[in-house]
Amino acid sequence: MLINNSKIDRRTFVKGVVVTSLLATLPLDAKEPKPTIDSSHDLHGTEFSLVIGKTAVNLTGSPAIATTVNGQISGPTLHFREGDTVTIKVYNDLEVDSSIHWHGLILPPAMDGVPGISFEGIKPKETFTYTITLRQSGTYWYHSHSGFQEQTGVYGAIVIHPKEKEPFEYDRDYVVSLSDWSDENPESIYRKLKVMGDYYNFKQRTVGDFFSEVKENGLSNAFKSRKMWNEMRMTDRDLSDVTGYTYTYLMNGNNPATQFKALFNRGEKIRLRFINSSAMTFFDVRIPNLKMTIVSADGNNVEPVSVDEFRIGVAETYDVIVEPKGSEAYAIFAQSLDRSGYALGALTTNAQNLATAPAMDALPILSHADMGMNMGSMKMDKGETMDMKSDKTMSKKMPMKKKIPITPLEEARGVQTTMRAMDPQYRLSDPGVGLRNNGRKVLTYADLKSLEGVVDTTYPDREIILRLTGNMKRYMWSINGIKYTDAKPLQFHYGERLRITYINDTMMNHPMHLHGMWSDLETGDNQFVRKHTVIVQPGSKISMQVTVDAKGEWAYHCHLLYHMSGMFRKVVA
Repeated sequence: MLINNSKIDRRTFVKGVVVTSLLATLPLDAKEPKPTIDSSHDLHGTEFSLVIGKTAVNLTGSPAIATTVNGQISGPTLHFREGDTVTIKVYNDLEVDSSIHWHGLILPPAMDGVPGISFEGIKPKETFTYTITLRQSGTYWYHSHSGFQEQTGVYGAIVIHPKEKEPFEYDRDYVVSLSDWSDENPESIYRKLKVMGDYYNFKQRTVGDFFSEVKENGLSNAFKSRKMWNEMRMTDRDLSDVTGYTYTYLMNGNNPATQFKALFNRGEKIRLRFINSSAMTFFDVRIPNLKMTIVSADGNNVEPVSVDEFRIGVAETYDVIVEPKGSEAYAIFAQSLDRSGYALGALTTNAQNLATAPAMDALPILSHADMGMNMGSMKMDKGETMDMKSDKTMSKKMPMKKKIPITPLEEARGVQTTMRAMDPQYRLSDPGVGLRNNGRKVLTYADLKSLEGVVDTTYPDREIILRLTGNMKRYMWSINGIKYTDAKPLQFHYGERLRITYINDTMMNHPMHLHGMWSDLETGDNQFVRKHTVIVQPGSKISMQVTVDAKGEWAYHCHLLYHMSGMFRKVVA
């Protein structure tokens, strides 16, 4: 998919006009009876039947084969109710093992759905029954934890309706699932990345860029800057591993030409439940000419925050309330972080009216500050600056009453760690590269505060430090310089309050997800927000606290699908 910075090109538009459709569920022989597929997009109740199978689709103008749930992309939205015990029978109609992980749900290890950690997976033509007692409410999602099935379509939304009345009101309620689709086989994508880490990056620097830097900063400074990037084996345009060159960005399974439509009547309040169910893409979301009030993050209510835009990392969820005033079609616009494409929907009073996408923002350019180098007041993106000297104050670094003992972990340097953040900072008030000083109010983690206040006031018993490490040229990802297959499990102690500090030694944002337990992200002085996925910006550090209240073995990993094999740990509690 060839994308222009400011608009979708003609080829992309034409291929999108070919109707997005699920053409047929491919028949396969079954060892046990295959359940009847319920084709409803919304499923309610306490007993559910899901079928994972192959489905012929056309999302780009070319036929392809997807891996789907009940023949749908995205899969059906499952509506649960807080306090209920639900039974979900998942039938695997594939010829390989499969699984479903219930992302963000607090449940027993055997129901978590991670092959090799909590169960053996679902064998071909067999059924696995999940039984979950719901101890929470809010917006969550589910996806396969087997191979690259998540990339090929095995994902869907979960809405858990609360027992008690919610602290905000709305008239209509929509799920907005963002995802990235490629007609390429994901094994092929991964193989290309292993050969050349920037295979899909067509926004690399040119000789002309160097001469522009010389003109602006002088020959010596321009040369030193290029030398530093080369020594790190990175470039200042390494934003996304996989881009719009191969991806078509979807909203509820619709491409930008066909558009998802959220209908409303004038005067209504609309709740939009945004879920980033993509494999590799960070999205910057806005609805031009319409303010959004953030009311929930990762399923947990927060003090309302009014914004124009927010960045949603892979696996995060945000609920927003909007109040459209006019009757025109508002664009629900989600541009990829690297500005190589976008997902698009219409908030409209008429299903026949499509929204017009705004121009995409300029390509973000990483700075040395994004590599964790404190070099005073530095140029960030074009027209942006950040005073790194005042960054600790700006980011509301979490003060500690006393020193917390740090438990040392195994760490290695070498081929796995070609980058190192020399002075990583807490940057909670920084919206991130490409969003700084853009003239819009952009959400940051520092804006988020749990509505219920501090959940657990226990002072941390100890701290561990996890460095997120990698070698982009060889496409190797790890934690503390050690890939998963060579690493010992992380030992959590049942009943303890644990502080975890991430240091990102790479130029990529990493969405870190701990299964089975909540992550209480430190966002200020005794200020927390409860999350299941925490984004660690390039060259930065960030801390969270975990009450270890779930015994068993749990997965802990970066949620970028092609990073997961290396940037992964087993937790034993």
